[in-house]
Amino acid sequence: MLVPISFPLEPVPPFRLDLTAWALRRRPANIVDRWDGVVYRRAVKLGGTVAEVVVRQDGLPEAARLEVSVSTAAPIDPDWVRAAVTAMLGRLLGLEVDLGDFYRRTRHDPHLGPLAQRYRGLKPPRFPSMLECLANAIACQQLTLTVGIVLLNRLAESYGSTGPGPPSAAGQAFPDATDLAPATPGDLRQLGLSTRKARYLLDLARCVADGELDLEVLAAVDDQAAGASLQALRGVGRWSAEYSLLRGLGRLGVFPGDDVGARNNLGRRLGLDAPLGYEGVQQTVARWAPYAGLAYFHLLVERIDEAGWLGGTGGPQAGSKGVSWRTPRHTDLRDWPHEDRSYGHDDGVPR
Repeated sequence: MLVPISFPLEPVPPFRLDLTAWALRRRPANIVDRWDGVVYRRAVKLGGTVAEVVVRQDGLPEAARLEVSVSTAAPIDPDWVRAAVTAMLGRLLGLEVDLGDFYRRTRHDPHLGPLAQRYRGLKPPRFPSMLECLANAIACQQLTLTVGIVLLNRLAESYGSTGPGPPSAAGQAFPDATDLAPATPGDLRQLGLSTRKARYLLDLARCVADGELDLEVLAAVDDQAAGASLQALRGVGRWSAEYSLLRGLGRLGVFPGDDVGARNNLGRRLGLDAPLGYEGVQQTVARWAPYAGLAYFHLLVERIDEAGWLGGTGGPQAGSKGVSWRTPRHTDLRDWPHEDRSYGHDDGVPR
Protein backbone atom coordinates (compact mmCIF):
# COMPACT_ATOMS: atom_id res chain seq x y z
CA MET A 1 0.00 0.00 0.00
CA LEU A 2 1.38 3.38 -1.04
CA VAL A 3 1.80 6.05 1.60
CA PRO A 4 1.20 9.49 0.00
CA ILE A 5 2.55 12.78 1.37
CA SER A 6 1.46 16.02 -0.30
CA PHE A 7 2.57 19.62 0.13
CA PRO A 8 2.82 22.86 -1.89
CA LEU A 9 5.91 24.72 -3.04
CA GLU A 10 6.14 28.27 -4.34
CA PRO A 11 9.10 28.82 -6.70
CA VAL A 12 10.65 32.23 -7.19
CA PRO A 13 8.61 33.67 -10.08
CA PRO A 14 8.42 33.45 -12.99
CA PHE A 15 8.43 29.67 -13.29
CA ARG A 16 7.31 27.17 -15.94
CA LEU A 17 7.46 23.52 -15.01
CA ASP A 18 7.11 22.31 -18.59
CA LEU A 19 10.13 24.22 -19.89
CA THR A 20 12.30 23.37 -16.90
CA ALA A 21 11.37 19.68 -17.05
CA TRP A 22 12.34 19.58 -20.72
CA ALA A 23 15.68 21.28 -20.06
CA LEU A 24 16.30 18.57 -17.47
CA ARG A 25 15.15 15.56 -19.51
CA ARG A 26 16.46 16.78 -22.93
CA ARG A 27 14.96 13.95 -24.97
CA PRO A 28 11.54 12.22 -25.00
CA ALA A 29 13.13 8.83 -24.39
CA ASN A 30 14.40 9.79 -20.91
CA ILE A 31 12.83 7.33 -18.44
CA VAL A 32 14.35 8.89 -15.29
CA ASP A 33 12.95 12.41 -15.66
CA ARG A 34 9.40 11.90 -16.91
CA TRP A 35 6.95 14.47 -18.25
CA ASP A 36 3.48 13.65 -19.57
CA GLY A 37 2.45 17.16 -20.59
CA VAL A 38 0.95 17.91 -17.18
CA VAL A 39 3.13 16.50 -14.41
CA TYR A 40 6.81 15.85 -13.82
CA ARG A 41 7.74 12.54 -12.17
CA ARG A 42 10.92 11.04 -10.81
CA ALA A 43 11.60 7.93 -8.75
CA VAL A 44 14.21 8.56 -6.03
CA LYS A 45 15.84 6.66 -3.19
CA LEU A 46 14.61 8.24 0.00
CA GLY A 47 15.25 7.22 3.59
CA GLY A 48 15.96 3.56 2.88
CA THR A 49 13.09 3.12 0.44
CA VAL A 50 12.14 4.31 -3.05
CA ALA A 51 9.68 7.13 -3.55
CA GLU A 52 7.74 8.41 -6.53
CA VAL A 53 7.81 12.21 -6.62
CA VAL A 54 5.11 13.90 -8.68
CA VAL A 55 5.03 17.66 -9.37
CA ARG A 56 2.19 19.63 -10.93
CA GLN A 57 2.03 23.37 -11.56
CA ASP A 58 -1.01 25.49 -10.78
CA GLY A 59 -1.17 29.14 -11.73
CA LEU A 60 0.57 31.25 -14.35
CA PRO A 61 4.36 31.66 -14.39
CA GLU A 62 4.27 34.92 -12.43
CA ALA A 63 2.31 33.32 -9.59
CA ALA A 64 3.20 29.64 -9.91
CA ARG A 65 2.34 27.17 -7.18
CA LEU A 66 3.57 23.60 -7.28
CA GLU A 67 1.62 20.70 -5.85
CA VAL A 68 4.03 17.96 -4.81
CA SER A 69 3.02 14.40 -4.02
CA VAL A 70 5.46 11.82 -2.65
CA SER A 71 4.45 8.15 -2.52
CA THR A 72 6.47 5.53 -0.70
CA ALA A 73 5.97 1.82 -0.15
CA ALA A 74 6.88 2.18 3.52
CA PRO A 75 5.96 4.88 6.05
CA ILE A 76 8.57 7.66 6.53
CA ASP A 77 8.42 10.68 8.79
CA PRO A 78 6.44 13.22 6.72
CA ASP A 79 8.38 16.24 7.98
CA TRP A 80 11.66 14.63 6.96
CA VAL A 81 10.23 13.67 3.55
CA ARG A 82 9.00 17.19 2.94
CA ALA A 83 12.39 18.71 3.81
CA ALA A 84 14.36 16.19 1.72
CA VAL A 85 12.13 16.44 -1.34
CA THR A 86 11.93 20.24 -1.11
CA ALA A 87 15.73 20.44 -1.17
CA MET A 88 15.95 17.95 -4.04
CA LEU A 89 13.34 19.74 -6.16
CA GLY A 90 14.95 23.09 -5.43
CA ARG A 91 18.10 21.76 -7.06
CA LEU A 92 16.45 19.74 -9.84
CA LEU A 93 14.08 22.50 -10.96
CA GLY A 94 15.97 25.66 -9.98
CA LEU A 95 13.08 26.78 -7.79
CA GLU A 96 15.06 29.39 -5.83
CA VAL A 97 16.92 30.91 -8.78
CA ASP A 98 15.92 34.55 -9.34
CA LEU A 99 16.07 35.42 -13.04
CA GLY A 100 15.13 39.08 -12.68
CA ASP A 101 18.59 40.40 -13.49
CA PHE A 102 18.91 38.03 -16.45
CA TYR A 103 15.68 39.36 -17.95
CA ARG A 104 16.75 42.95 -17.41
CA ARG A 105 20.14 42.38 -19.04
CA THR A 106 18.76 40.55 -22.07
CA ARG A 107 15.69 42.74 -22.67
CA HIS A 108 17.26 44.53 -25.64
CA ASP A 109 19.61 41.79 -26.83
CA PRO A 110 18.60 40.95 -30.43
CA HIS A 111 19.55 37.28 -30.14
CA LEU A 112 18.93 36.13 -26.58
CA GLY A 113 16.21 38.65 -25.67
CA PRO A 114 13.49 37.02 -27.83
CA LEU A 115 14.29 33.60 -26.35
CA ALA A 116 14.24 34.95 -22.79
CA GLN A 117 10.74 36.31 -23.41
CA ARG A 118 9.44 33.31 -25.36
CA TYR A 119 10.60 30.90 -22.66
CA ARG A 120 10.04 33.15 -19.68
CA GLY A 121 9.94 30.99 -16.58
CA LEU A 122 12.55 28.46 -17.73
CA LYS A 123 14.77 27.78 -14.72
CA PRO A 124 18.26 26.20 -14.87
CA PRO A 125 17.94 22.57 -13.76
CA ARG A 126 20.62 20.61 -11.94
CA PHE A 127 21.10 16.90 -11.42
CA PRO A 128 20.34 15.81 -7.85
CA SER A 129 23.92 14.64 -7.29
CA MET A 130 27.31 15.29 -8.82
CA LEU A 131 27.76 11.57 -9.43
CA GLU A 132 24.61 11.46 -11.56
CA CYS A 133 25.81 14.57 -13.39
CA LEU A 134 29.20 13.01 -14.16
CA ALA A 135 27.52 9.76 -15.22
CA ASN A 136 25.49 11.80 -17.72
CA ALA A 137 28.62 13.54 -18.95
CA ILE A 138 30.61 10.32 -19.33
CA ALA A 139 27.77 8.51 -21.10
CA CYS A 140 27.41 11.33 -23.65
CA GLN A 141 31.11 11.79 -24.44
CA GLN A 142 31.70 11.60 -28.21
CA LEU A 143 28.14 10.43 -28.84
CA THR A 144 24.90 12.08 -29.79
CA LEU A 145 22.66 13.12 -26.93
CA THR A 146 19.97 10.73 -28.19
CA VAL A 147 22.34 7.78 -27.85
CA GLY A 148 23.64 9.02 -24.51
CA ILE A 149 20.10 9.05 -23.11
CA VAL A 150 19.64 5.44 -24.23
CA LEU A 151 22.78 4.43 -22.33
CA LEU A 152 21.60 6.28 -19.23
CA ASN A 153 18.21 4.58 -19.47
CA ARG A 154 19.94 1.21 -19.55
CA LEU A 155 21.93 2.09 -16.44
CA ALA A 156 18.69 3.04 -14.66
CA GLU A 157 16.90 -0.12 -15.81
CA SER A 158 19.77 -2.40 -14.83
CA TYR A 159 21.04 -0.82 -11.59
CA GLY A 160 18.47 1.72 -10.40
CA SER A 161 15.70 0.97 -7.92
CA THR A 162 12.14 0.63 -9.18
CA GLY A 163 9.66 3.10 -7.77
CA PRO A 164 6.46 2.18 -5.96
CA GLY A 165 3.19 1.55 -7.74
CA PRO A 166 1.98 -0.88 -10.40
CA PRO A 167 4.68 -2.22 -12.75
CA SER A 168 3.08 -0.50 -15.76
CA ALA A 169 3.59 2.94 -14.19
CA ALA A 170 6.56 2.54 -11.83
CA GLY A 171 9.56 4.74 -12.54
CA GLN A 172 13.24 3.88 -12.42
CA ALA A 173 15.50 5.80 -10.06
CA PHE A 174 18.95 6.61 -11.37
CA PRO A 175 21.50 4.37 -9.61
CA ASP A 176 23.62 5.88 -6.87
CA ALA A 177 27.20 4.98 -6.00
CA THR A 178 26.28 1.93 -3.90
CA ASP A 179 24.11 0.60 -6.73
CA LEU A 180 26.87 0.89 -9.33
CA ALA A 181 29.92 -0.07 -7.26
CA PRO A 182 29.44 -3.90 -7.48
CA ALA A 183 29.23 -3.85 -11.29
CA THR A 184 32.15 -4.78 -13.54
CA PRO A 185 33.32 -3.09 -16.74
CA GLY A 186 32.06 -6.13 -18.60
CA ASP A 187 28.60 -5.64 -17.12
CA LEU A 188 28.47 -2.06 -18.39
CA ARG A 189 29.87 -3.11 -21.74
CA GLN A 190 26.77 -5.27 -22.12
CA LEU A 191 24.71 -2.08 -21.85
CA GLY A 192 26.63 -0.41 -24.67
CA LEU A 193 29.20 1.66 -22.80
CA SER A 194 32.78 1.51 -24.02
CA THR A 195 35.34 -0.20 -21.81
CA ARG A 196 36.92 3.16 -20.95
CA LYS A 197 33.61 4.78 -20.05
CA ALA A 198 32.66 1.76 -17.93
CA ARG A 199 35.92 1.98 -16.01
CA TYR A 200 35.66 5.73 -15.50
CA LEU A 201 32.12 5.47 -14.18
CA LEU A 202 32.83 2.52 -11.91
CA ASP A 203 35.98 4.12 -10.51
CA LEU A 204 33.95 7.19 -9.57
CA ALA A 205 31.12 5.15 -8.07
CA ARG A 206 33.47 3.02 -5.95
CA CYS A 207 35.41 6.02 -4.66
CA VAL A 208 32.16 7.75 -3.69
CA ALA A 209 30.69 4.59 -2.14
CA ASP A 210 33.86 3.96 -0.12
CA GLY A 211 33.94 7.53 1.17
CA GLU A 212 37.23 8.30 -0.60
CA LEU A 213 35.66 10.99 -2.77
CA ASP A 214 33.06 13.62 -1.86
CA LEU A 215 32.01 15.37 -5.05
CA GLU A 216 29.51 17.60 -3.27
CA VAL A 217 32.26 19.59 -1.53
CA LEU A 218 32.95 21.23 -4.90
CA ALA A 219 29.93 23.43 -4.24
CA ALA A 220 32.07 25.38 -1.76
CA VAL A 221 34.89 26.34 -4.15
CA ASP A 222 35.06 28.70 -7.11
CA ASP A 223 34.67 27.73 -10.76
CA GLN A 224 38.40 27.49 -11.48
CA ALA A 225 39.14 25.27 -8.48
CA ALA A 226 36.07 23.11 -9.06
CA GLY A 227 36.91 22.70 -12.74
CA ALA A 228 40.49 21.72 -11.93
CA SER A 229 39.33 19.16 -9.36
CA LEU A 230 36.89 17.67 -11.86
CA GLN A 231 39.51 17.39 -14.59
CA ALA A 232 41.79 15.59 -12.14
CA LEU A 233 39.30 12.70 -12.21
CA ARG A 234 39.94 9.90 -14.70
CA GLY A 235 37.79 10.28 -17.78
CA VAL A 236 36.81 13.89 -17.12
CA GLY A 237 38.11 16.42 -19.62
CA ARG A 238 37.26 20.04 -20.27
CA TRP A 239 33.81 19.37 -21.71
CA SER A 240 32.70 17.07 -18.89
CA ALA A 241 34.06 19.49 -16.29
CA GLU A 242 32.24 22.50 -17.76
CA TYR A 243 29.08 20.45 -18.24
CA SER A 244 29.26 19.46 -14.57
CA LEU A 245 29.94 23.01 -13.41
CA LEU A 246 26.70 24.09 -15.09
CA ARG A 247 24.40 21.10 -14.69
CA GLY A 248 25.80 19.78 -11.42
CA LEU A 249 26.94 22.85 -9.48
CA GLY A 250 24.63 25.44 -11.03
CA ARG A 251 27.42 27.78 -12.18
CA LEU A 252 25.37 29.96 -14.51
CA GLY A 253 28.37 31.76 -15.97
CA VAL A 254 29.57 28.55 -17.68
CA PHE A 255 28.74 27.68 -21.30
CA PRO A 256 30.34 24.31 -22.20
CA GLY A 257 32.36 25.45 -25.19
CA ASP A 258 33.29 21.96 -26.40
CA ASP A 259 29.64 20.89 -26.60
CA VAL A 260 29.03 20.43 -30.33
CA GLY A 261 25.25 20.47 -29.93
CA ALA A 262 25.40 23.71 -27.96
CA ARG A 263 27.86 25.21 -30.45
CA ASN A 264 25.50 24.45 -33.31
CA ASN A 265 22.52 25.83 -31.39
CA LEU A 266 24.50 29.03 -30.82
CA GLY A 267 25.58 29.29 -34.43
CA ARG A 268 22.02 28.85 -35.70
CA ARG A 269 20.69 31.49 -33.34
CA LEU A 270 23.36 33.98 -34.45
CA GLY A 271 23.00 33.10 -38.14
CA LEU A 272 26.65 32.09 -38.51
CA ASP A 273 27.86 30.34 -41.65
CA ALA A 274 31.03 28.82 -40.19
CA PRO A 275 31.13 26.62 -37.05
CA LEU A 276 32.58 28.11 -33.89
CA GLY A 277 35.58 26.67 -32.09
CA TYR A 278 36.01 26.67 -28.33
CA GLU A 279 37.57 30.12 -28.15
CA GLY A 280 35.01 31.48 -30.57
CA VAL A 281 32.20 30.19 -28.35
CA GLN A 282 33.70 31.78 -25.26
CA GLN A 283 34.21 35.12 -26.99
CA THR A 284 30.65 35.03 -28.34
CA VAL A 285 28.89 34.19 -25.06
CA ALA A 286 30.94 36.74 -23.12
CA ARG A 287 28.29 39.30 -24.07
CA TRP A 288 25.84 37.41 -21.84
CA ALA A 289 28.05 37.26 -18.74
CA PRO A 290 27.36 36.30 -16.03
CA TYR A 291 24.51 34.27 -17.56
CA ALA A 292 26.14 32.35 -20.40
CA GLY A 293 24.81 29.13 -18.87
CA LEU A 294 21.26 30.45 -19.06
CA ALA A 295 21.87 31.13 -22.76
CA TYR A 296 22.87 27.44 -23.06
CA PHE A 297 19.56 26.31 -21.56
CA HIS A 298 17.46 28.71 -23.65
CA LEU A 299 19.17 27.55 -26.84
CA LEU A 300 18.56 23.93 -25.84
CA VAL A 301 14.87 24.53 -25.20
CA GLU A 302 14.58 26.36 -28.52
CA ARG A 303 15.77 23.20 -30.29
CA ILE A 304 13.39 21.07 -28.22
CA ASP A 305 10.59 23.44 -29.19
CA GLU A 306 11.53 23.23 -32.87
CA ALA A 307 11.34 19.44 -32.58
CA GLY A 308 7.69 19.81 -31.54
CA TRP A 309 8.03 18.31 -28.07
CA LEU A 310 6.92 21.26 -25.93
CA GLY A 311 3.31 21.01 -27.00
CA GLY A 312 2.75 17.68 -25.30
CA THR A 313 4.54 14.67 -23.91
CA GLY A 314 7.12 14.70 -26.66
CA GLY A 315 6.75 10.97 -27.07
CA PRO A 316 5.72 7.83 -25.20
CA GLN A 317 6.39 7.85 -21.49
CA ALA A 318 7.65 5.07 -19.31
CA GLY A 319 4.71 2.80 -18.69
CA SER A 320 2.77 3.74 -21.85
CA LYS A 321 0.82 0.72 -23.07
CA GLY A 322 2.08 -0.81 -26.25
CA VAL A 323 5.18 1.39 -26.46
CA SER A 324 8.67 0.87 -25.18
CA TRP A 325 11.71 3.13 -25.29
CA ARG A 326 13.97 0.26 -24.33
CA THR A 327 16.59 -0.35 -27.00
CA PRO A 328 17.80 -3.95 -27.51
CA ARG A 329 21.14 -4.30 -25.78
CA HIS A 330 22.81 -5.70 -28.86
CA THR A 331 22.06 -2.56 -30.88
CA ASP A 332 25.23 -0.76 -32.00
CA LEU A 333 24.51 2.76 -30.83
CA ARG A 334 27.52 4.24 -32.58
CA ASP A 335 25.75 4.19 -35.94
CA TRP A 336 22.59 6.07 -34.97
CA PRO A 337 22.41 9.07 -37.40
CA HIS A 338 19.89 11.08 -35.38
CA GLU A 339 21.82 14.29 -34.80
CA ASP A 340 25.24 15.89 -34.66
CA ARG A 341 27.94 13.41 -33.65
CA SER A 342 30.19 14.18 -30.68
CA TYR A 343 27.80 15.85 -28.30
CA GLY A 344 30.69 16.14 -25.86
CA HIS A 345 34.30 16.46 -26.94
CA ASP A 346 36.21 14.68 -24.16
CA ASP A 347 38.70 12.36 -25.78
CA GLY A 348 38.65 9.65 -23.13
CA VAL A 349 42.41 9.76 -22.58
CA PRO A 350 43.12 7.94 -19.29
CA ARG A 351 44.24 10.12 -16.42
